[in-house]
Amino acid sequence: MGWIAHSDANAFYASVELLHRPALRDKPVVVGGAEESRHGIVLAKNQFAKEFGIKTGVSLMEARRHCPDLITLPPNYQLYLKYARMIREIYADYSHIQEAFGLDESWIDLSANATTSRDAVLLAEAIRARINKELGITVSIGLSWNKIYSKLGSDYRKPDACTLIDREHYKEIVYPLPASDLLYVGPATTVKLSRRQIHTIGDIVTVGPEHMKRLLGKVGEMIWTFASGLDLTPVHDSGNGGMKSIGNSSTFPRDLVNDDDVKMAFYVLAESVAARLRENGFEAGNVQIYLRGNDLSSFERQIKLQRPTFITSELVNTAMFLFEQNYHWQRPLRSLGIRGTDLKPIGSAAQVSLFVNEAQRDRLIKKEYALDYMRRRFGYFSVQRGILLGDKHLADLDAKKDNVIHPVGYQYMG
Repeated sequence: MGWIAHSDANAFYASVELLHRPALRDKPVVVGGAEESRHGIVLAKNQFAKEFGIKTGVSLMEARRHCPDLITLPPNYQLYLKYARMIREIYADYSHIQEAFGLDESWIDLSANATTSRDAVLLAEAIRARINKELGITVSIGLSWNKIYSKLGSDYRKPDACTLIDREHYKEIVYPLPASDLLYVGPATTVKLSRRQIHTIGDIVTVGPEHMKRLLGKVGEMIWTFASGLDLTPVHDSGNGGMKSIGNSSTFPRDLVNDDDVKMAFYVLAESVAARLRENGFEAGNVQIYLRGNDLSSFERQIKLQRPTFITSELVNTAMFLFEQNYHWQRPLRSLGIRGTDLKPIGSAAQVSLFVNEAQRDRLIKKEYALDYMRRRFGYFSVQRGILLGDKHLADLDAKKDNVIHPVGYQYMG
């Protein structure tokens, strides 16, 4: 039986910040965005802030109601990226197969070096000890034969712990857990399940795949597979931290209330994604969108492109197609994200379509590179697209510079 570890850096952003601000270590601290631009959400909190009942994702205003003396720090993504790379370098000493799940989480395939559960636990403990000693932060690690259960293990005990979920005892640990602990069971799905007296992961297993499919469609069947420990998706080797996707998301200064707002927001973000694709020599084979409502509920969708691209308008048109197919304005939107995945080197072989004007597409490519040149020389706002002139508040964001990183989804729905 192979062993998969899921490692989750505890309160990652806050932990990294406190390494550089030791005077704040015994005070309640959160990392959050700029409140004046409505980016004021708690991204991470230290243990002292957690003791006040502060949760990730709540507004900074609400967090201060729980703790008036709360210290808030702005996010420093370049610093977090640096530490994420160092963590992955430690993982690489134990396995060459590792898959990042956002900045602070990774799956690690330990099968080549662990034949027994004891071997796997010893490796996980060694990883945990090294990260703490060499980098000064802690991780929680879950171990199991599949990725879903290993992630449940890393969440089971925190901070700084290792949890084994093996085939002999998994029901004792997994089945009593709340259904909401399972990947892809968000707040809305939790409510739907609760209405039918499905409260735990064990309840999901008991009702069976057909009932879950009738209740939630294809996703319900997938959730049952996750709950039953039957998902055997392998750890996708990300090349020891190599770039696997390029994306951007942002909370905007006001809620997005119609399709025009969303299209403008996607253009703001896609300008950044497209520019960074070109900078790194990639085209995206898939486009993923991320939506968060003003009630903080969120979901992701992805679709495969007929032809890889780094052209902003093609990314936006695909994002809008996904959006219109999957969102029906149940509520205003607080933030959006767009991400290019399945990256391919520029110039890779691709199927040419009879329905695409290649000369026109070549002109779009030349315009994109011309935009890159103008912005490098005269600044990001020296050239703007006409669509962005409709609302200064939405367009007034240098999305390439003010990059916000959000996790890559486990599986993509497309």
